[in-house]
Amino acid sequence: MLNALARIAAAHPKRVLILAVLVFVVAGIAGAGVAERLHPYEAEDPDTESVIASERLERAGYRDVSVLVLIEGVDVRSREGAREVAEIAEQVRSMPEVAEVSGYAETGSPAFLSRGGDATYLAVRLHATDEERQQELAEEIAQALSDRENVSIGGWAIAQAQMNEKVESDLRRAEVIAFPILFLLSLLFFRSLVAALLPLLVGALAIVGTFAMLRVASELTSVSIFALNLVTGLGLGLAIDYSLFIVSRYREELARHGPGARAVQRTLATAGRTVLYSSLTVAGALASLMVFPQQFLYSMGIGGLGVALIAAAIALVVLPAVLALLGPRVNALAPRFLQRLAERDAATLEGGFWYRLSRLVMRRPGRVAVASAALLVALGLPFLSIKFTTVDARTLPESASAREVDSRLRADFPAYRTTPILLYVEGDRGEATRVAAAARELPGAATVGRPVALPRGGHLIEVISAADPLEGPSQELVRELRDLPGDALVTGFTAFYEDLHASLLDHLPLVLALICVVTLVVLFAMTGSLVLPLKQLVMNFLGLSAVFGILVLIFQDGRLEGLLAYRSQGGLESTQPLLLFAVAFGLSTDYGVFLLSRIKEAYDGGASNSEAVAIGLERTGRIVTAAALLFCIAIGAFVTSEIIFVKQLGLGTALAVMIDATIIRALLVPSLMALLGRWNWWAPAPLRRLHARFGLEET
Repeated sequence: MLNALARIAAAHPKRVLILAVLVFVVAGIAGAGVAERLHPYEAEDPDTESVIASERLERAGYRDVSVLVLIEGVDVRSREGAREVAEIAEQVRSMPEVAEVSGYAETGSPAFLSRGGDATYLAVRLHATDEERQQELAEEIAQALSDRENVSIGGWAIAQAQMNEKVESDLRRAEVIAFPILFLLSLLFFRSLVAALLPLLVGALAIVGTFAMLRVASELTSVSIFALNLVTGLGLGLAIDYSLFIVSRYREELARHGPGARAVQRTLATAGRTVLYSSLTVAGALASLMVFPQQFLYSMGIGGLGVALIAAAIALVVLPAVLALLGPRVNALAPRFLQRLAERDAATLEGGFWYRLSRLVMRRPGRVAVASAALLVALGLPFLSIKFTTVDARTLPESASAREVDSRLRADFPAYRTTPILLYVEGDRGEATRVAAAARELPGAATVGRPVALPRGGHLIEVISAADPLEGPSQELVRELRDLPGDALVTGFTAFYEDLHASLLDHLPLVLALICVVTLVVLFAMTGSLVLPLKQLVMNFLGLSAVFGILVLIFQDGRLEGLLAYRSQGGLESTQPLLLFAVAFGLSTDYGVFLLSRIKEAYDGGASNSEAVAIGLERTGRIVTAAALLFCIAIGAFVTSEIIFVKQLGLGTALAVMIDATIIRALLVPSLMALLGRWNWWAPAPLRRLHARFGLEET
């Protein structure tokens, strides 16, 4: 297959490029406005009790509070204050699709009064149940009340709308920050202006193509808008990796064979083969996220699978055609010092920094392996104390109105009244009364409301926990409520959170199994060894444990809040470790493939095990380090995001890439390969025969 692609690229490069331009013009048109088709953050499993109960409540006519209108500087118990609040309530009540507006005047509940008596809020329920429509209505309410300086709009609907807007603005800012830096460093690492433009070309095409794919996917299922962040960062990063590897190899082949079809064919047979394997490992790791029923996670799986395969396809089809047209001009527009560096890169086999480093490591492989592994284990120890949280208004920056309202309600109003646990009882009033009475006996319940008959049957009971909705006592209360006799179904914010954890744990073993199997199969197909894939798995887990430990120290324990401009939520968002695991696992294997491919090439060429490791590290050390640095900038730019879990993803991925490209690739890989010697290449006889028959060898 790769030989056929090389022949086509070398023989008909202009036709390939014209076809590519046409394809991506169509993709650009199809993917335009994709953000408007995507959905906000959702992490519910539709098969869990909380979701089922919520759907039944909706069918029974219940509408949850979607918007909170905070009114400050008023005493609702005074005549003047009551009049002002009534005017605002009537203004909101008169707007389209508003089902109910309730506050102190309607309920007499002290929950609507601040402790200082100088503020109140209105709880707004909407007829609309579609989340996108709820967001639109929330923004309309905010716009209608924008001329009132003492009014702020909060609630989940406006929080989602503000989160979507912030994701888009953060995405644009990350691109503005990353692109100039990437271009300047690409000029240094790619050794010429012409070559430096190639990864930006591949990245832009990969992102455009994946946006079009997401547009198609959005017609078939709900796709989260946060997939755009992953696609942009990963698309740029993989484009840099693949372009750097292919261009560097093409320069070597130019030095050996001169311009022409031979150089393109050899490049695809070697570096192209590596890119193919690499893309399969990244795509497989990210595709495993599609096992999860949560929209946020499976959307990341769809986006990650698409961008990995599309980036590889462009690198294997379009980039060789560009190189065939350029020939030696790939080195054009380079300062003299970069020309000398490019010539040295193409010629050096022995004596370089990475060659000497690998030889130094392999003189004392046991000590280096133990020290490197111990460092990674030590960095990973804080992971043992990890705590989890979920997305709420606190995820937003402090300037967002939803965050401001949430903070004020938490600080100045009776606790936890806006996040009740909801019980849906399908039986008659007697049954609902018995359930409410039993709920009042539970120690974790601060308040249990009277059963409320719903318009289309059944009863609703509101339970207020005595603890924060995300803390252990509230989760325990949900479990106790579910154990009560009767037919009550439990939902609400805490129940959703409890069910999210249970769902993630239920699906996690299958996800881990898929990632491990894909890694083993792909690396075995590439190397013919069973030992090397197993060693890669162990190193990946060591590296990821270190990353998670560092993230716990930073985001959970609140270190570097000033430097990274965030406020700790006391834990990591529940879905982020899983997403980061899949992304970082794929990328770690990606760099492992780059290194192992050159080691195997040298070993198959007759070099001893230690010499093959040294040659492989020399040939890939600079490339992998450069690619890792560029990738860190591409996806690490998301550290500038004002959404805290996007910040976690950006920093976590950058850390994973740098740890893998330094400690693991430079120290652990050569030391372990020196210790194992010829056992690196061992596989049982049946597997060796299988590889000889089906393995994709270089040709």
